[in-house]
Amino acid sequence: MIGWLDLAAGASGDMLLGTLVDAGVPLDVPAEAVAALHVEHVHLVAEPVTRHGLGATRVHVHAPPSDVHRSWADVRALLEDSALPPPVRDGALAVFERLAVAEGRVHRVDPDQVHFHEVGALDALADVVGVVAGLEYLALDRLTASPVALGSGSARSSHGVVPIPGPAVLELLTGVPVLAGPVPAEMCTPTGAALLAARVDEWTALPALRPERVGTGAGGRDPEELPNVVRLVLGEPDAPAPARPVVLETNVDDLDPRLWPGVLDALFAAGASDAWLTPILMKKGRPAHTLSALCRPDAVAAVQAAVFATTSTIGLRVVEVGKVALERAHATVDVLGGQVGVKLAVSGGRLANVSVEFEDVAALARERDLPVKEVLRAATAAAEDAYPVSTAEAPPLWG
Repeated sequence: MIGWLDLAAGASGDMLLGTLVDAGVPLDVPAEAVAALHVEHVHLVAEPVTRHGLGATRVHVHAPPSDVHRSWADVRALLEDSALPPPVRDGALAVFERLAVAEGRVHRVDPDQVHFHEVGALDALADVVGVVAGLEYLALDRLTASPVALGSGSARSSHGVVPIPGPAVLELLTGVPVLAGPVPAEMCTPTGAALLAARVDEWTALPALRPERVGTGAGGRDPEELPNVVRLVLGEPDAPAPARPVVLETNVDDLDPRLWPGVLDALFAAGASDAWLTPILMKKGRPAHTLSALCRPDAVAAVQAAVFATTSTIGLRVVEVGKVALERAHATVDVLGGQVGVKLAVSGGRLANVSVEFEDVAALARERDLPVKEVLRAATAAAEDAYPVSTAEAPPLWG
């Protein structure tokens, strides 16, 4: 299963936590993770809310008042000494390490000396371990996300007035597609940014998938500009459409015609399924040829290289084509004391066509010192007797 986060309204720890609970993660999963921390009692409550008419889940983190400002070293020790399962513990450590490094770069201090203030509070600890525990519960093969809306304007923090997007948020989302979005306020918190940076595998529009369920998590505010929600779409990846065959074409008016047989041989050797020449008249009435080659997708590069190596062209048309091919198999028939290969084609469970392999016919004619036309006539008759097209069911070659 894969997931896709719609981050048009940004992200925060509580929004992501609400999204996971709304998507089917039992509230007990993040609650038990929070309980595994050796901190004051923290209680999680899920509440159904609406944002612009959309139903969503908001998870409240009820924690006792605290003026503790934990450093990265404090948080690291707290997590390492907790009773969290190793995947959740390590995931939470990775999130807080990103926060410490980002804050350290912004404030020009060593990460171990960073005091998290807001993000070191109990509710932020609960958000981080709760979201990581919820994602581990879902066990997604891949988590993708849209570009992140960050907001604009300014806000007051414990450091004073800071611009939005916040410096730490921008540091955390370096290399990630972001946009301001329509709301002139903070839309993505440092905690939300750290969780996204640590857990999202790919930043993309909604990928090809078959949706199975959708979780919608709400933030505390309800701005006029848009619903303040994060959506998580869960589903199975949709298999991509198989690559289609390709026809390579070029018009050539300056190649010695004696070279064309060798060109066609080179294209077949490079993997072309078919190759042919069509006589044409080009500008100024010059006689020329259109060279065409039908290729499987995996043979296109080699066939292109063969065209450029064996002809005088400097460009190609590349056209994807649809193709209908009958089921085929090969057999042999006895002819004049030798054997000739036969190609059989089936349509609707019945033989549709039988043809002899001309190269086998020509080789047998040389071996018997007979005219090719006589061996061809005999081989065709033998093939039609063995595999009568008009009445025969598909032979056992197809099971």
